[in-house]
Amino acid sequence: MKFPQYRKLSNEKSFYRIDDERTFFEIQVIGKTSFLLKIEAKQYPEILRIQDMLNELEPFEKSSIDEFQSRYVKVVGK
Repeated sequence: MKFPQYRKLSNEKSFYRIDDERTFFEIQVIGKTSFLLKIEAKQYPEILRIQDMLNELEPFEKSSIDEFQSRYVKVVGK
């Protein structure tokens, strides 16, 4: 699998850039505010979550670089 991969929640409240099997960035949308988090999976449940995202299991859906970047720019202001 080629990285990065992009996913989102089906309700469009979180957007993900998955850099490898253990690292991803998440943009959480809460109302009009967005937060950027970097997650490094070290525990088994976190590793499973990344696998679920990569396999597009419910509630995760495929996304695009453009969809992630448009929200990323709003969070970091660049």
